[in-house]
Order: sequence, then structure tokens, then C-alpha cells
Amino acid sequence: MKRVTGIGGIFFNAKDPAALRAWYQKHLGIDVLPWGGAAFTWTGDDGQPSGGTTIWSIGSADPDGFGPGNPPFMINYRVADLAALLQALRAEGCNVVDKTDDSEYGKFGWVIDPEGHKVELWEPPAGQ
Repeated sequence: MKRVTGIGGIFFNAKDPAALRAWYQKHLGIDVLPWGGAAFTWTGDDGQPSGGTTIWSIGSADPDGFGPGNPPFMINYRVADLAALLQALRAEGCNVVDKTDDSEYGKFGWVIDPEGHKVELWEPPAGQ
């Protein structure tokens, strides 16, 4: 079974999200969109889009956002089959969060790594 197929997104918490977004836009040239982040389109060696995006987003420091704990960031990994991967992780003794989310943006699940970081797993909607 294929597990992680790419990085779906990188999410930061910030004390002042608007100021931090402006810094990244000004100094690193990230095209911050009105919703507070950017979408980097995946491309092949020829520079043509290859069917995916990586989201980059800065949000407010929500104490419940990336818990357990209060880490300042979370990485979202793109996966091919969320249900099968979560089942395999449980069978391997990993700390899988019981809650999952199914929305117009795809299916989401979480696992806690051995250092206590919450890792988000994302199966995009069909066709993406």
C-alpha cells in the first residue's frame, strides 16, 4: 500500500498572523491570498502542473489547534487511501486519533508521532 504521496500543507500558528503573513509576502515573495495562505501548484520536470497543490497557511495561535500540546506548526501529508493507512497504523501500534473528518476538501485523519507531534493525513477528493 502506498502511504504518504507528498506534503499537502504546512500550517503555522502566530501571535500576529497578519503581520507574519505580510513579512513572508514582502521578504520571501509568497503570494498570500485573502484567506491567509498560499497554494503552491505541483509541477513536473517540464514545469507543467501535475495534479496537486501544497498549502501554506498562517493562523492565529489557537490553544486547541494542533494539540495535543501546543506546537507552533503542523504538517499535512497527502495520502492515497486514508482509511487503509489509519487501519495499518493502528495495527502497527501507532497512536491514531479516533476522530476523522470528511469534507468538500477531502478526508482528514491524525496520528501522534513518538515525540507527541500531531501529524495530519489528507486524502484529497477524487480527481485531485
